[in-house]
Amino acid sequence: MATSATNPHLLPSAIPRPRERSHRSDETTMTRAPLATTAPLLVLAVLAAAAAATAPPAPGGNKDPGGFVVTGRVYCDPCRAGFETNVSKSIPGSTVSVECRHYGAGRESLKAEATTDEKGWYKVEIDQDHQEEICEVVLDKSGDPACSETEQSRDRSRVPLTSNNGLKQNGIRYANPIAFFRKEPLADCGSILQKYDLKDAPETP
Repeated sequence: MATSATNPHLLPSAIPRPRERSHRSDETTMTRAPLATTAPLLVLAVLAAAAAATAPPAPGGNKDPGGFVVTGRVYCDPCRAGFETNVSKSIPGSTVSVECRHYGAGRESLKAEATTDEKGWYKVEIDQDHQEEICEVVLDKSGDPACSETEQSRDRSRVPLTSNNGLKQNGIRYANPIAFFRKEPLADCGSILQKYDLKDAPETP
């Protein structure tokens, strides 16, 4: 009837070990301590990054100098009509220049040249703003020897090369088409021009 006796070999495992719990508690405290000290540093880093992102740029930094692209087309006016007709053709290989001069002065401040492509279009890149100046695209040389004459005031097209003109524009400036003329109009130009309403227009050369 001694079966209810306690086994002495089971006693050590049943007794709690306070020292081990105390040691583990110390380890937990030691591992949590660095988090408490680094949290303020993280907050300061976030605040510094936000301040740097919202700070205004330094004077003179990241300044946009402005710039424009002037583009347009050169064509042949075989009837010397002063406008495009159904017999007008683009002239590839022609040269033009963008010229700027100050108001009231003949001194040029800019002259940039370009050559028309196979469709008669040219493109000139201008890297400055010319607010106080008159800028025009002027014909230089025709790519078609049979259509190479120019007439005063009809050999150019004015373009505004400034962003301070009250208009919302991108950097592209489109010049009106400008034409070279044949020395002698085509033989059938009379019948061609009759198709256009020219009753109130001045007599064409």
